[in-house]
Amino acid sequence: MPQEISISDVKDLIGKEIGVSDWITVTQETIDNFAGATGDFQFIHTDPVRAATETPFGGTIAHGFLSLSLLSAMNYDCLPKIRELTMGINYGFDKVRFMAPVKCGARVRGRFTLADARFCAASMLMIVYDATVEIEGERKPALNAMWQTMIQFDAKLMPEQARRATFGGTRRRTIPAAAQ
Repeated sequence: MPQEISISDVKDLIGKEIGVSDWITVTQETIDNFAGATGDFQFIHTDPVRAATETPFGGTIAHGFLSLSLLSAMNYDCLPKIRELTMGINYGFDKVRFMAPVKCGARVRGRFTLADARFCAASMLMIVYDATVEIEGERKPALNAMWQTMIQFDAKLMPEQARRATFGGTRRRTIPAAAQ
């Protein structure tokens, strides 16, 4: 169970590994469902017989975007919960690199380092994770990305020291007095 922290604790976690998820098995059913949702039915993902004979993978592989999308479940599984959080949303990704295929039946997990955190508005904090999807038993990860998320929080619930905190990042800001 992930620990619960206050928003004032976030700045102390910048640069630190903050979570490693449980393993998730990538099944053919998961791959097929993703193909159906995205319309990407390339045979390397959906035809085990053909993929076994016509690819160097020995069978089907997960879509790269499936591996990327699993970060949501992995994140929820292991990252600290921020007490004052009211909502979290994806903001984007930078430097996404698909480094190794995820073969059908493989187990993957997420490893997260808090790379940056900065206030964007009185009640919005951007958090950037250095996120890696590892493949069990493999030296190379499936992917690495800088994942940007925005969290909205209730500034009234924040401890006084958090309201005055300065976080990392190039645009350093404190929470505006109006939010205090």
